Amino acid sequence: MAGLGAENYAASTPAVVDNKTLADFEPSKKPKRNKFAFACAILASLSSILLGYDIGVISGAIIFIQDDLKISDVQVEILVGILNLYCLVGSCAAGRTSDWLGRRYTIVFAGAIFFVGALLMGFATNYAFLMVGRFVAGIGVGYALMIAPVYTAEVSPASSRGFLTSFPEVFINGGILLGYVSNYAFSKLPLHLGWRLMLGVGAIPSVLLAIGVLAMPESPRWLIMQGRLGEAKKVLEKTSDTKEEAELRLSDIKDAAGIPQDCTDDIVQVQKQTHGEGVWKELLLYPTPAVRHVLICAIGIHFFQQASGIDSVVLYSPRIFEKAGITSSNDKLLATMAVGFVKTIFILVATFLLDRIGRRPLLLSSIGGMVLALATLGFSLTIIEHSDQKLTWAVGLCITMVLANVAVFSIGMGPITWVYSSEIFPLRLRAQGASMGVAVNRVTSGVVSMTFISLYKAISIGGAFFLYAGIAAVAFFFFYTCYPETQGKTLEGMEVLFGKIVGWREEAKRLKMKTMEVNGDGTSNGQIQLGNTTTTTNGRSQS
Repeated sequence: MAGLGAENYAASTPAVVDNKTLADFEPSKKPKRNKFAFACAILASLSSILLGYDIGVISGAIIFIQDDLKISDVQVEILVGILNLYCLVGSCAAGRTSDWLGRRYTIVFAGAIFFVGALLMGFATNYAFLMVGRFVAGIGVGYALMIAPVYTAEVSPASSRGFLTSFPEVFINGGILLGYVSNYAFSKLPLHLGWRLMLGVGAIPSVLLAIGVLAMPESPRWLIMQGRLGEAKKVLEKTSDTKEEAELRLSDIKDAAGIPQDCTDDIVQVQKQTHGEGVWKELLLYPTPAVRHVLICAIGIHFFQQASGIDSVVLYSPRIFEKAGITSSNDKLLATMAVGFVKTIFILVATFLLDRIGRRPLLLSSIGGMVLALATLGFSLTIIEHSDQKLTWAVGLCITMVLANVAVFSIGMGPITWVYSSEIFPLRLRAQGASMGVAVNRVTSGVVSMTFISLYKAISIGGAFFLYAGIAAVAFFFFYTCYPETQGKTLEGMEVLFGKIVGWREEAKRLKMKTMEVNGDGTSNGQIQLGNTTTTTNGRSQS
């Protein structure tokens, strides 16, 4: 009996050890690790305030600019929307710049450019001067839009990458709200002074950004691409949930960078990168099926985010409320502030849902909600436009649908666009791929915002929102068909999910089955197989 007891004890010991090994992946050290990654994400995402503030402030400032400079509606459209096209210069250059200077100093560069642009807009004496300021600020915004989500995705552990990578969208919304508040705060000043202060104080966030970035580490993936393994390992240990995860991430990035796994030197020679020349060929001329699928998904989600009309709602909300029957400038600005508050609150809710619910369910529910909200908004505005008397219920419905539209957008389409497009590209293509997504995003936003007034004059204000609802409906079916779930996947293991634009579900099921296929007993023993690599729970990778 004693022998049997000893055997039972011996047999149970490995299970205890195994349990302890698996427990190492539980968040015993998670608060410390995640706090550092959290701080890095916040500092990087400060750059997104620049775009948010400009979007928010121009929506109200344009009321006073039009009165002061006596400009036409066409000039208003151009002034409001042209910054999005100017962003192209920054976003197209940001990929190459970030590969050359590093992610961190590219963020500083973005803040410096926007600082100059904000001052030029604040001191503008005429329409042409104001357009020069918009051009300079647009370049800075283009840089910031591309680099913030890329940096955040590269420092974040897989367990909280969706939460942390959504921060740029959170700060865009925070910037929009600050812009709305600035409009209201300076609206009581003399006409010639108020709008200039609204635009000029946008220089303040860029100064805070330049100071805050000094506390940030460089991206570990960029460091490894430069051969600086020692520095990268320190950053990974600070931004991972466990030491084992840090080792696994280091191993994966080494593979992607072509560095031998047995290399442990702090500084190594890495084959010099071409800073983008070969990358563009791989992205556009000779893409593999997986890269083509990734590119379609990235460009598609950026296109539909803007083509569904969110910037028309955010930039022209005072005009929409005026069409709904609100005539007082003060009341229009107050209603616009409500839009900013709702947008900010719901984006904060979304950050906590991304890594719990997943990208795909939130994306589909968000775009579905937008279809309903936009169609109902179009209906209420059409009723108001064709009524001879003020319909209180229609006005209330219109305001409610504006708020509902920004709410459902912020719960999914807003943050997931940046999270998804920054995490699906392979390391070698990430900077240029992300910059392409930003370019599509800004061009589409520019076209939408520069045509909204002309559009609603041509097909009515209600017809414009029916059109946006139709585009959102197309987006729903596109997302449902083509977009795999990326929740919890490592950045380096993401590529295996892509390659079959329509048939990705079978590949996802196959990978899920492989996770459980060990010893034929349905248990994984801590092993997860991705492609040709089997990852074990001790953090090592076996070919």
